[in-house]
Amino acid sequence: MTAKPLIPFPQGCITGAFVRRVKRFSVEIVHNGRSEWVHSNNSGSMMGLLRPGAPVLASPAANPDRKLRWTQEAVRMRDWSGDFWVGVNTATPNRLLEAAFHAGLLPWAAGYTHLRREARFGESRLDACLTADPQNPAQGDGGGETTLPPLWVECKNVTMVEDDVACFPDAATERGQKHIREMMGLVEQGFRAAFFYLVQRADGSCFGPADFIDPAYADLFWQALDAGVEVYPHRAVVTEQGIFLGEMLPVRAK
Repeated sequence: MTAKPLIPFPQGCITGAFVRRVKRFSVEIVHNGRSEWVHSNNSGSMMGLLRPGAPVLASPAANPDRKLRWTQEAVRMRDWSGDFWVGVNTATPNRLLEAAFHAGLLPWAAGYTHLRREARFGESRLDACLTADPQNPAQGDGGGETTLPPLWVECKNVTMVEDDVACFPDAATERGQKHIREMMGLVEQGFRAAFFYLVQRADGSCFGPADFIDPAYADLFWQALDAGVEVYPHRAVVTEQGIFLGEMLPVRAK
């Protein structure tokens, strides 16, 4: 873990007690005895996190004129395994991927020199495309130089743990199923394709698809692994100062 957060939170964050969530994207908290409305960009269920009175960490909006002047970053979780922050901002995986890449913290991206965000491929837009400088090729298995194919990456935010398994998704997602099909298509065309699952909580010893939430997604997940799509579940260490990149978790057996 680096000495400073890869994603530091801005100055002026507040912590309040969760009251309710309205229309998914608005969260009411109580801070210093006052009601505050906080924007949440998380469209998932956040299952098991939004308990009355749970501490919510919110950052000030970059735009002071925004209707909701706070953004929900994390929720404090207390269970048998401890007391820790769970990151719920769905923009974090993309930001952490980029920061970790430029810091050289992703072994599976070794040899790649450029990261392009929101990269288009045909009719699709993926979270990132990694490419290598052709003047700095990788070494092949036989010792010769080889050109690295583009590596397409989709980022997912993981906030649910069941039976010690960090699980995704926490709500049925046709969009997520579409992403898996797109990644399998990229592998068929000779590219590398990978999912970067960011587990934004301290518990859970491995990662797996949430077949009890979305069986179709889980079936596609295992098909994708068999087809050569890569899966990299990384732990995020969430603190009140910001977010660090932790260890990579194993994928549970099917």
